Amino acid sequence: MVPTYERALIVGAGSGLSAAVARAFKGAGLAIGLAARDIAKLGPLVAELNAVAHPCNVAERDQVDALFSAMEKALGGSPDVVVFNPSARVRGPLTDLDPAAVAEALTVTAFGGFLVGQAAARRMLPHQRGAIFFTGASASVKGYAQSAPFAMGKFALRGLAQSMARELQPQGLHIAHFVIDGAIRNPGRTEPPDAPDSMLDPDAIARSYLHVLQQDRSAWSWEIELRPWVERF
Repeated sequence: MVPTYERALIVGAGSGLSAAVARAFKGAGLAIGLAARDIAKLGPLVAELNAVAHPCNVAERDQVDALFSAMEKALGGSPDVVVFNPSARVRGPLTDLDPAAVAEALTVTAFGGFLVGQAAARRMLPHQRGAIFFTGASASVKGYAQSAPFAMGKFALRGLAQSMARELQPQGLHIAHFVIDGAIRNPGRTEPPDAPDSMLDPDAIARSYLHVLQQDRSAWSWEIELRPWVERF
């Protein structure tokens, strides 16, 4: 059985991967809601997809609750698909990192994922239907030098997704985590001529999100890894 979905909320929306996912879901017939701290930048995408947008800082519980209430009204019902994309990154030698900046990064990447996941699950469980997707990175499974805060946040987000999948999938909610292992192509960052397809195409990633969304519940994925064909594991 393949569940039928009607309304998608993309949290942490922008012009890159999240826009590609929104377009893929719109093409599959879903109404689209978008959330970001700054929704002014989403104007062209809102117009293109006939979407609705609402501002949200995912680190603030009140703002997350307000987001879901606003989307329920704007979309004609609670989102039955939620994609969590936000993350924050702090780089530098471990001994030089500002603890306050690290705490903020973890709050956005990990605690924000919890708040959004919890709010989505509370609304989906009464219907025993819904999908919650989390966007991970290479740092979800590999901690790199001078990037400890990003790895900490992404490792935590992956743990959240795995725990939610084990708890909520038997109750009808499809939880999935996507490890994006490589650089994503965008208008300001493309491959050199001598390295074709060495970066991830956002539209190709989006097709994978849509494929997972459309999986029969007898064969759900909880995690997939996506990387260019030349990327080292």
